[in-house]
Amino acid sequence: MLRRLLALTLLLSSPLWAAEPRELSWSELVPADAPPAAQAQAPIHDLAQLADALAAESAPAAKQQAPAAPVVKALDGQQVKIPGYIVPLDVSEEGRVTDFLLVPYFGACIHVPPPPSNQIVHVTSELGVQMDALYQPFWVEGPLQVEASSSELAEAGYQLAASKIYPYEISE
Repeated sequence: MLRRLLALTLLLSSPLWAAEPRELSWSELVPADAPPAAQAQAPIHDLAQLADALAAESAPAAKQQAPAAPVVKALDGQQVKIPGYIVPLDVSEEGRVTDFLLVPYFGACIHVPPPPSNQIVHVTSELGVQMDALYQPFWVEGPLQVEASSSELAEAGYQLAASKIYPYEISE
């Protein structure tokens, strides 16, 4: 009996049986009863507007839409997978972004007013992402913390220590 209990304990604690992370959409980071001011503006995915966005780089930083937007406390501690764009905060000597804001659309926090804080995830990563790859969206996986953080670019309502970062691809 003791052997069976030990075998069952080892089996259940094995990383091979670990659950897949929960795939989140950005709308799931906003409480259902949040006021309209705490909701993000519609993301811009039209890459034809990229030149306008890049031209805005020299403009003064825009004020964040809702720096203290409500968050979904039930997400705290969950293993998640969320797609988004990387806004660098820290770059290693090797040219890898190891500290960044993950946002739902390209140019957020730089070219347009930053989205509400509940639409920004502050991510840290030991390995990071090559700086030259930042124009594409990425999947980021890891434990989500419902904890505010502040940077010179924006307030974030969530934090995540990335265990995986890889290019976002649409599966057909």
